[in-house]
Amino acid sequence: MKALIIIDMQIGLFTEASPRFDAVNVIDRINKLSKIFSSNNDKVIFIQHNGLKGDIFEPDTEGWKFLPEIVRHEGDIVVHKTICDAFFKTELDPFLRNNNINEIIITGCATDFCVDTTIRSAVSKNYNVTVVSDAHTTADRPHFKADQIIEHHNWVWENLITPLKPVKVISFEDLIKGLLP
Repeated sequence: MKALIIIDMQIGLFTEASPRFDAVNVIDRINKLSKIFSSNNDKVIFIQHNGLKGDIFEPDTEGWKFLPEIVRHEGDIVVHKTICDAFFKTELDPFLRNNNINEIIITGCATDFCVDTTIRSAVSKNYNVTVVSDAHTTADRPHFKADQIIEHHNWVWENLITPLKPVKVISFEDLIKGLLP
């Protein structure tokens, strides 16, 4: 079985002060994938960062909430995390194993933090990992533009040395060709 993992698509990350690269299209791709996975009875898992009191991800604050543009379906799972790694001290790994899921497709924000850390953690736990190359995003950093960060990380993930299959990095269009009948 497989699952779609959607990381940190939260209001606090998508601000005018820190715009995310290609955000409208990334959100659209994630919503389309989520709909396909839900209609195929595959699992859709939303990762939500829980911050500390007073920070942008403090639970039950505006910044902590999922983006209103992100579509969630009945039956979608929410896993809360407190650091960049969605597996660290969360229910994610037990949920995947209890549901016999060994293939995960990863999307979300931010490419260079939570997405990257979760991918590396998944690989170390022997999951087969697919990254949707154009369904994750980040903001410009002082030393790199967001599109360069995304391109760099897509290349790195594709070239990681892994215990099972290599990380597959595939475009949204190519992925849905394989998902649709």
